[in-house]
Amino acid sequence: MLEQITTEMWVSALLLLCAYILIFTEILHRTTAAMLGALTMIGVGMWMGFYSQEQALLAVDGNTILLLAAMMMLVALLRPTGAFDYAAVHITRWAKGSPKLLLIYLSLAVSLISMILDNVTTVIVFAPLTVLICRLLKINPMPYLMAEAMLSNIGGAATLVGDPPNLMIGSAADISFNSFLVHMGFPVLVVWVGTVALMLFLFREQLTDVGEAPRTLVDTHAIKDAKGLKRTLFSLAVVVVLFFIHHNLHILPAYASFIGLCLALLMLKPDMEQIFGTVNWSVLFFFAGLFMIVGGVEASGLLDLLGNQLARLARDPQMLLITGLLLMWVAAVLSAVVDNIPFTVTMIPIIMGLESSGVNIAPLWWALALGVGLGGNGTHLGATANIIAVSESEKSGMPEARITPLIWMKTGIPVMFFGLILASLVYWLFFDLFTTA
Repeated sequence: MLEQITTEMWVSALLLLCAYILIFTEILHRTTAAMLGALTMIGVGMWMGFYSQEQALLAVDGNTILLLAAMMMLVALLRPTGAFDYAAVHITRWAKGSPKLLLIYLSLAVSLISMILDNVTTVIVFAPLTVLICRLLKINPMPYLMAEAMLSNIGGAATLVGDPPNLMIGSAADISFNSFLVHMGFPVLVVWVGTVALMLFLFREQLTDVGEAPRTLVDTHAIKDAKGLKRTLFSLAVVVVLFFIHHNLHILPAYASFIGLCLALLMLKPDMEQIFGTVNWSVLFFFAGLFMIVGGVEASGLLDLLGNQLARLARDPQMLLITGLLLMWVAAVLSAVVDNIPFTVTMIPIIMGLESSGVNIAPLWWALALGVGLGGNGTHLGATANIIAVSESEKSGMPEARITPLIWMKTGIPVMFFGLILASLVYWLFFDLFTTA
């Protein structure tokens, strides 16, 4: 294989590696690193003749970028209504003072919402509310913040729009919202139940009785804008319905999300400068830069070469199962070290290249989705939602709540491997379910 690698392949791989090192070490902000990497890849590619500016623009997945932007704006419209505050405090009241029930209910709420909205946005909203609730109840928010981040990652893995890697996989493989939910729902449910049980055990010392009655929280948080809430929820419901039927209508998820967004904007007439200011442009440009970097690696021919090597292993139906399991575990381990977005962007064209070799790539899509979804829990750097939880713990002003990298790994690594074992068992026992996309 080494004899087949050209100079262009070596150079593109080196540029990819350098970009990943800058992103992982945080020498530069990851968006800066991605944009610098894209700029360098295009420049070197043009000089060596294997990559062009036009190819770089075509490498950017507009469906992914626009869907994330639209959902960010919809959430920005929903947040001032008080809907998230209302849900969080009522969940706390339902827990009836039990720390264990509180962890289960908050985790369940975050997981379910992460299936419709992206997990990053969900944790951004719930993390500060969780700290507030725990401060009023005089309990340590650390286990709740960690549980919310990890279980939102797991819950988000169940749907096409729950986690950015899923959106990329669905867009590349032309997988519908319904199909994604059908294939990923069962393994995610099994992993979710197992993970909740494991976290209740791992945090058993922190989940002690509370000293304050949760009912005192209810009157302090209420719906602030009932009319705005109804209109935004209606728009969001339109988006969700369109997600379920977008394949039948031959429209992209991004188009569906913009239909709902336009409805909300027409009904609410918000300050547009303020709404556009809520979009996390840094994340969107980070994705665009990564798409361009990986596009250069693909243009060099390296991904096709790797795909051909993987195809030899995957051609045999029995080896296809082994290949899927191997891909799941490698994806998970690498996603725990490097953010799961770069790995997903790298693997998508490799898997797509196998189709031309006569390989049934459907099981590999599901293996990749499970791997990157579960692997992000391993370290605090493994998923963006984790970083948000860590940051909120540091801002809480409670020393016992601070989540250090070591504290995260002591819980995250067992959670990651336990989840992988459960997912692998489901993947193996019900492999026929994963042979279609």
